[in-house]
Amino acid sequence: MATSDSRKTVRIGVFIPTEAQLLDTACIDVFGSMSYEYQSGLSYMIPETIYSLAPSVSISYISTIKPGELIRLTGSMKVACTHHLSDPEVQPGQLDIVLIPGPDPRTAWEAAVTDWVAGHAATEGTDILSVCSGIFVCGAAGILKGKKACGPRGLQSQLKKQFEDVTWLGDELRWIQDGNIWSSGTVSPFFSSRV
Repeated sequence: MATSDSRKTVRIGVFIPTEAQLLDTACIDVFGSMSYEYQSGLSYMIPETIYSLAPSVSISYISTIKPGELIRLTGSMKVACTHHLSDPEVQPGQLDIVLIPGPDPRTAWEAAVTDWVAGHAATEGTDILSVCSGIFVCGAAGILKGKKACGPRGLQSQLKKQFEDVTWLGDELRWIQDGNIWSSGTVSPFFSSRV
């Protein structure tokens, strides 16, 4: 999608079906900081030749609750839901990136959640970025079958048992890309057997 000045807009959906780890969710700020809107505000220290190349970035916070309700994060923090997963603006084909920060890995996901993730993963031009235990949502959606993936080092044995048709590399690698699926380990020492 392009803005009126033909600047490309990167559409990112942060998908938090129920709750998520604050540290995992915070990585969205990297994308926000790379946007034209943010970079041009730093024109006193970034040359225009650099920030003029940056895309616009649109970030949505998507959940199973109503827009305006608060999504729980760890650290007693909350973020406002901007879209319910059924909203037309966040359906497959409408997002360039889906970021899935780590929820409680013991959660059982409803079909609406797994179907939504699977739909985006099957859409050409959409990348799925899983952080930490977000990989459990991806596994439940069936989008990891036959792929290489990472996840929290301390949960590798659980991942191997739960999703047998995946090549798990979390003991060796911090992140990996396989097709349009990008998966990573944890930023929290709680889920890591070695930091």
